[in-house]
Amino acid sequence: MVTRRDIGKLFAGALLGATLALPALAAEDTLPASMDKPGGFPERPLNMIVPYGPGGGSGQVSRAMVQAFTELTGVGVNPDYKPGGSGIVGLGNYMAAPADGYTVLEHIDDATSAYVSGSSGVNPASDLVPLVISQITFSQIYIRSSEDRFSDWATFVAWAKAQDGKATIANVSREGSMERINLKMVMDHFGFDMQQISFDKGGPRYGALKGGQVDALFEQPGDVRGFLDSGDFKPILTLLKERPAAFAEVPAMGDVGLTFEPLMRFRGFYVKKGVPEDRLEWLQWAFQKAYFQPSYQAYNKSKFMDLIDSFRDTAGAVELINQTAEGYKAVYKEMGLIK
Repeated sequence: MVTRRDIGKLFAGALLGATLALPALAAEDTLPASMDKPGGFPERPLNMIVPYGPGGGSGQVSRAMVQAFTELTGVGVNPDYKPGGSGIVGLGNYMAAPADGYTVLEHIDDATSAYVSGSSGVNPASDLVPLVISQITFSQIYIRSSEDRFSDWATFVAWAKAQDGKATIANVSREGSMERINLKMVMDHFGFDMQQISFDKGGPRYGALKGGQVDALFEQPGDVRGFLDSGDFKPILTLLKERPAAFAEVPAMGDVGLTFEPLMRFRGFYVKKGVPEDRLEWLQWAFQKAYFQPSYQAYNKSKFMDLIDSFRDTAGAVELINQTAEGYKAVYKEMGLIK
């Protein structure tokens, strides 16, 4: 039987730098400063399908990449938000578009987990071509700063145990997602359960915590940066082995006895397999070069995305996706989601 320790080992290779024991590696821009457009492509703005709402992490990263891409190339990009099914609805819309390079896709690690679980028939490492992975980040558990029933991780766990499964936490909707697996391992370790309230859109998810409809929130720090800066939310647990300097006052996994390898959120940009080679090469250059634009680097830094080396080119992205898929297979077999 596959143990959680075995699962952690499977994920470790894909998620280098997750423990932050060493400073994050800095990706180096070795790309040419410019590249000729192939046959005039693109002659019109691109369309970008974003399979989540505009207020969450995918909406935020897509806008930042659009800005950097347009600054670099002079080509406009029109975001098209299609939330639903934890990214599956938008992915289906994208796969119906022609493979001409004029429509690109923003997606996250949900595309990988959905393929492994059988919820999606699209393999993001082979049916899609990743142009760039531009964010890799960790998760935290948040409460309202004004909360008076508990104030930190220890008091939260004690309170949650006393609720006998009636405590609530806002999370994403799909069983087997990165968020739900991480949270399950945390709850199993500490011996409590919570009702996970599903939200596909970031805005309602964050609003549920702020408005008191849920007791806690599972999310990534960059996505709720505004609520942290305003003082509405505070993290009580960081799902990294050690505390990053940006959250030096928040307990990490090693502080509370958690030993599993945490799953990371990663976000990137893709095109369909079959895009003409010359157009594909230009898009790879443009999206990877856009990652290094000052505006995008400043955006990533503002969202704590500089704590882990986020850049993966096409080859690195395929490796990350395939290694992560192997980890999900082990997790899902243990959970009985796949055979």
